[in-house]
Amino acid sequence: MSKYTDEELILLFQDGSNPNYAFNIIVQTYQQRVYQHVRRLVVDHDDANDVVQNTFIKAWKGLGNFRSEAKLFTWLYRIATNESMTFLKRKRIGTIFSMTSYENYLANKIEDSEYMDSDALLLKLQKAILSLPEKQRLVFNMRYYDELKYDEISEILGVTVGALKASYHHAVNKIEKYLKNH
Repeated sequence: MSKYTDEELILLFQDGSNPNYAFNIIVQTYQQRVYQHVRRLVVDHDDANDVVQNTFIKAWKGLGNFRSEAKLFTWLYRIATNESMTFLKRKRIGTIFSMTSYENYLANKIEDSEYMDSDALLLKLQKAILSLPEKQRLVFNMRYYDELKYDEISEILGVTVGALKASYHHAVNKIEKYLKNH
């Protein structure tokens, strides 16, 4: 963890005295959490690295205008989420896959990945998560894996807490049903 608060890092970046140093600390502090979040969304390790790199490039470009209305972590997650969704949309459009077969393609990538744990139950859970609609998958991952509070997810996604709770509830039910049937 950094010896600086987020506010101090933002000020250090914005006042121009040492923006590279401040940004390097921001990357070191948040890179692993952002990577894990992105990886669960895009599945492939190399794709996740590309999306994380794009996330931090956008953060670098936008940090000068950051107004601290949100926490730095929340802001980075929002960028990472948007970059992930844009990446997935481009992948779907750029391929001949339908939405369903693209999700099957991602499920197969999980099985083939050298970076993914080969535990059978974990693989089954990951496939169940990939079978969810995109919004439910996103909410489930943020709540279950990232252990974010509904308020934080609401701020990141711009969705009401009530809608998030409903999405999470539906996701859990679908995952349970998938696990029972497969």
